[in-house]
Amino acid sequence: MSEQVILAFALTLGAGLATGIGSAIAFFAHHTDRKFLSFTLGLSAGVMLYVSFAELLSDARFEFIEIFGEDKGQLWCAVSFFAGIALAALIDRIVPERENPHEMRSVELMDHKLPASQKMVKAGIVTAIAIGVHNFPEGVATFMATMSDTTVGVPIAIAVAIHNIPEGIAVAVPIYFATNSRAKAFKYSFLSGLSEPVGALAAWLILMPMMTQTLLNVVFAVVAGIMVYISIDELLPSAEEYGQHHLSILGVIIGMVLMAASLILL
Repeated sequence: MSEQVILAFALTLGAGLATGIGSAIAFFAHHTDRKFLSFTLGLSAGVMLYVSFAELLSDARFEFIEIFGEDKGQLWCAVSFFAGIALAALIDRIVPERENPHEMRSVELMDHKLPASQKMVKAGIVTAIAIGVHNFPEGVATFMATMSDTTVGVPIAIAVAIHNIPEGIAVAVPIYFATNSRAKAFKYSFLSGLSEPVGALAAWLILMPMMTQTLLNVVFAVVAGIMVYISIDELLPSAEEYGQHHLSILGVIIGMVLMAASLILL
């Protein structure tokens, strides 16, 4: 196994396990730092949007045109990009709305005690499974981006990790309500993030052996579509939900600036 593969797996694992940071915040923080979450979610969205349009989609479009010519290359790029959006939207559609892990929750709720029941336990586990399903394509995206270019993969991994922190809170709170156990809440929140390295493993075992230049460009355009959908459907609405509009927009701008600087300087 090459150093690049090991690095790609390590970054994906780190990004996924950031859900554990979220659950730890839920247990030990006494109040939700809405300004911090609003800014960092915006920052994550800015990184994802910039790298999707300025790097992944741009490179895929150029390569497609080189392979297929202007018109057919543009078509390949557009179809692959919107296929990524459709895939992310389909995954979102599969998960029941009431268990959607992107429903923001505050750590203040941890101070309340609710009686455990079999129904609540089931709901808590379904929430953890739901976030696992959502995070699978993010693992594929982080792994493939790192395999292509470390300077792209590292900021994507950081952006995914940032957005996994409030997801960890979203998983920990209902499971704590379901079981009255902080240990179980942390365990399920922590384990839900493992779907991202599983996504990386799937990419390595299935995509990498059959990789061609055309397939690589399809993957990059699809990944760009997935990340644009995540940014627009999850990150920005979540940042707005924490009630700090201007901070979230500032985060988006700074995220784009940081991503642009890293691509220029590194």
